[in-house]
Amino acid sequence: MKTWKENLDETKKRYIDWWDHKGIVLSMWEHLQKDGAPHELIAPPTPARDLDQFWFDPQWRAQNLHYQLSRSSFKADILPVANTHLGPGSLAAMLGAVLDGGEGTIWIKHVEGQELNLTFDENNPAWKLHENLLKACKANSANRYYVGCPDLVEGLDVLASIRGTTEVLMDMIMDPDGLEVQLQKVNDVYFQVFDRIYDIIREGDEMAFCYFSLWAPGKVSKLQCDLSTMISEEDYRRFVQPFIWEQCRKIDYTLYHLDGVDAQRHLDALLEIDELNAIQWTPGVGQPQGGDPCWYDLYKRILAGGKSVMANWVTLDELEPLIDHVGNQGLHINVDFKSEKDIDAALKIVEKYR
Repeated sequence: MKTWKENLDETKKRYIDWWDHKGIVLSMWEHLQKDGAPHELIAPPTPARDLDQFWFDPQWRAQNLHYQLSRSSFKADILPVANTHLGPGSLAAMLGAVLDGGEGTIWIKHVEGQELNLTFDENNPAWKLHENLLKACKANSANRYYVGCPDLVEGLDVLASIRGTTEVLMDMIMDPDGLEVQLQKVNDVYFQVFDRIYDIIREGDEMAFCYFSLWAPGKVSKLQCDLSTMISEEDYRRFVQPFIWEQCRKIDYTLYHLDGVDAQRHLDALLEIDELNAIQWTPGVGQPQGGDPCWYDLYKRILAGGKSVMANWVTLDELEPLIDHVGNQGLHINVDFKSEKDIDAALKIVEKYR
């Protein structure tokens, strides 16, 4: 792969080690502009005429990503990945929800009264949008960077986007058997879509995932259930764990996005999933972020449970104390870099522990 990232082979080795609960990956979630000349002189697209074109015009987005990546820094273990996300949980749009482009993100909204149809239709407009965007990005990349898998999401979160959160929570009480059937159908569609995406974006057997900037030498995905903050441990083991477990068995490398202080009660259920490789911690709005000392014990618990850890939004001054207290094995640290000088400073710290 003739990539814009000069140290890609080193970064791949660090990712492989991290999936195996060894070493440190030093990265960031998104990208920042590199110092000096771009990797290649790429023409920018004409300014988007509106939010609809900004988010939902595959050719425009592919060219904009191509231009931005040509000017992005890939120091440390920052991955060259085109972020093709179409909202958090875009699988729901293929099953009846609606994509709504906003100023900073894409919202996924359910349609009141719509008949539930949990089957994959390759002519569905939302799927065609995904397919066309990924193919446009892949054509531009020409091995210079990876095309990331969008944030499809799965399970209860997808059902909530299609039907509404209240309706899904009520089904846990009023129709639990029917809810399990729906969740299995969502998983079945997930694999149909995921495998099609993999065939478009893979580089050999390798692939990258947009959210949290993941790479693996095989199929890789970020898994989650944000609705878990609203349900009991018993309901989590019935309505979430089996379907996450199926994904972990069928996908080579998996990271679970544990989101919110109240979601911590489900950690034991996650640690029971032998095939799950890693857990990412998001404290939530109003909480100290990933590098704060209050989360050290949580990270140690995850590591002791045989999973690697991803800590996000770590500041430069939090980096060394985090490694000192948690250790230097199985840590993926996404630092809130502001410049390449920050990256260089972080590298000096991390190299002492490698």
